[in-house]
Amino acid sequence: MVDTIRAFIDTIAGGNFLGDLFSDPLGMVLPFYIQLSRLVLPFLALLIVGRCALSLMRSRSEPETWAWLGLGDGVRLPINHWENIIGRSGSADIVLPLPEISRNHAALIREESASWRLIDIAHKNNLMVNDEPVEDSCALTDGDVISVAGNELVLAEITPEEDEKQRACRTIPGKQIRPSRTLAWLSAFMIILAGELALSQRGEYGLAILLGFFWLLILMWFSWFFFRSIRRTGFEIETLAFFLSALGLAVIASGAPAEMYRQNIAITLGLLGFFVLSWILRDMGRIRVLRWPAAAAALLALGYVLLFGESIFGARNWITVFGYSLQLSELVKILFIFAGAASLDRLFARRNLYAFIALSAAIVGALALMSDFGTAFIFFAVYLVIAYLRSGDLATISLSLAGAAFAVLLVLTVKPYVAERFATWGHAWEFAATGGYQQTRAMSVIASGGFFGLGGGEGWLKHVAAADTDLVFAFVCEEWGLIIAALTLVALIVIALFAVRSAFNARSSYYVIAACATAALLLFQTTLNVGGSLDLLPLTGVTFPFVSNGGTSMIASWCLLAFLKAADTRQNASFAIRLPRRRRKRGVTADE
Repeated sequence: MVDTIRAFIDTIAGGNFLGDLFSDPLGMVLPFYIQLSRLVLPFLALLIVGRCALSLMRSRSEPETWAWLGLGDGVRLPINHWENIIGRSGSADIVLPLPEISRNHAALIREESASWRLIDIAHKNNLMVNDEPVEDSCALTDGDVISVAGNELVLAEITPEEDEKQRACRTIPGKQIRPSRTLAWLSAFMIILAGELALSQRGEYGLAILLGFFWLLILMWFSWFFFRSIRRTGFEIETLAFFLSALGLAVIASGAPAEMYRQNIAITLGLLGFFVLSWILRDMGRIRVLRWPAAAAALLALGYVLLFGESIFGARNWITVFGYSLQLSELVKILFIFAGAASLDRLFARRNLYAFIALSAAIVGALALMSDFGTAFIFFAVYLVIAYLRSGDLATISLSLAGAAFAVLLVLTVKPYVAERFATWGHAWEFAATGGYQQTRAMSVIASGGFFGLGGGEGWLKHVAAADTDLVFAFVCEEWGLIIAALTLVALIVIALFAVRSAFNARSSYYVIAACATAALLLFQTTLNVGGSLDLLPLTGVTFPFVSNGGTSMIASWCLLAFLKAADTRQNASFAIRLPRRRRKRGVTADE
């Protein structure tokens, strides 16, 4: 910090400042601007990430009561979820600790039409509604009597007064830490960053850089005003995504400024995908219809790449469309989670789990055949999360891990060159001129960048191959300092932690599984990227979400946020969650 301030003062005080300013204005302004931005940008980044983190982590767990189950003598059990298990198990949502009731006896599910459905899970022929046996499932209305192994429960909808009182007590995000103020700070961050990089290019790509950041600002504020127009006030996750995307644009402006236009298109398409997927996730009916087509599309996409793909850096996972190279495996991540997550009524059908295991094996196998082992590891990690959340069966997970270990040994035997790729892992400095060239340079520039960096466009690592993709963490460390680079990690960790916290109140197990799988994907992928560049893990060539140069990676990162937003049940927070609308004539609460 002291050295940075001293350099800032020396820039102004050293030599004939005013004379040099008139003779070479750009040459004098640039060092001054870089030194100023080195001090300001870390402070703004801390402010942006800190405000978003405080707002997300301060959110309280506020259960929603959707109906009641009466047990007699005035005793009522609240129904706090859209999907509920009735059984004697302590993990059931509605616990009936009686020996004649199965651990997981029945499922009580709220549908989009605000009606309820009872599903027989135990299949013991002792589940009845209004003295009529339930064959498989049965629609419910207010006042229906449910008999579970002879124990009667009466369904009672909440009254409009109860609903109004409950909503009045819930916390609306954005009141204490206003998102619009955070966006104002983020706008300042982008403007300073754009000016720094435009000046460093000395006019060659300056206009393209300014226009690129200006378009990102337009997208950000348009999104915010759209959210406010539909009465949504939770914008923290999107703000963090725009913060990371701004750093991604900065990396491209410094290392490959000719690709600014392409990355702006990718961000725009990613944001559009985020809105479209959020709209789809608003309705479980749409999800059920599209899950199997999504699985088929994932298999077809990887099959096409396997047959007709191009090989780049040893992995055959690219195709070219209208002159643009696309990595379809990035988009398959969205389809995989969309098809892999399941609602409560599907969790107890073993055939659905077996179908998901088969889908996972096919995708991971295809990626292995393409030699894209880094992405295959990511898919396998996400598979483990989804499989465990769907089954809760450690035996299934253990069997999967054993199968994966066998597959790795088989690959190393059949393709010995794969083992040679990882020969430098942990020994990068011993192979500094060959296999460890990238990692050793990455570690060196992290040290040279210090806490505040050298300034945008002033780094050296951009001359090393894959610096703006595989080594992007070191790239950010060198030019903008360890503080900002660490905050990129903090931003993703905060997003993941909030996803896990939101899962406890998510309205469907589908949203729980999808949000946790997305959080695991983002963290695992980031760990592989950062660990690989620092020689803590093998260098696998996977991207850093939002920050690495790559159009399909950017699109996938934005689309994945929709799964996180769908699990956010804070009042008026998420576009993926419908707002309540009162149908006063009928005296019930419906959804928008």
